[in-house]
Amino acid sequence: MIDNFDSFTFNLVHFLENLGASVEVKRNNEININEIIESNPTHIVLSPGPGSPENSGVCIKVVEQLKGVIPILGVCLGHQVIGQVFGAKVCRASKIMHGKTSSIIHRSKGLFKNIPQTFKATRYHSLTLDAESLPKKITQTAWSFDSDKNRQVLMGIEIEGLNLYGVQFHPESVASEYGETLLKEFLMSKV
Repeated sequence: MIDNFDSFTFNLVHFLENLGASVEVKRNNEININEIIESNPTHIVLSPGPGSPENSGVCIKVVEQLKGVIPILGVCLGHQVIGQVFGAKVCRASKIMHGKTSSIIHRSKGLFKNIPQTFKATRYHSLTLDAESLPKKITQTAWSFDSDKNRQVLMGIEIEGLNLYGVQFHPESVASEYGETLLKEFLMSKV
């Protein structure tokens, strides 16, 4: 787990450990890409955190150098990192969502395949990936609607064939449904 200085990091760790994962946590400025490679992880989670992808320390290099080698899940800021590395634009959210629960709708594939097509999840973000800017290599897997029911807010992405996943919402939040199911699907992913 790459910790982006977020208070939710250890909630994610707790969920993953309950699912049987052995989790090592390193702050984004305490480890370099070579040390990550040498530690031989089976999966990597890029945690939520304050700021933008530029504030995520080693996370951009993790995605650039380990894509297709190790399954990677980005949560909130980590999701934005993955999107930006693959060409999506990070922008201000039309509505700031700090501790707000929203309905998430998805395509019933990837991390979402064993989750009802609409479920509730908690969001904590003021930035988001611009759904209009997604290049073809990024698949939109989940979305929500804020005040404008005609404008989708991107809530999940996948880079197909590389086992790279991102979710804007917080699956580890107590008010999020099916967070454990989503994380279990991630832990079952293999490159």
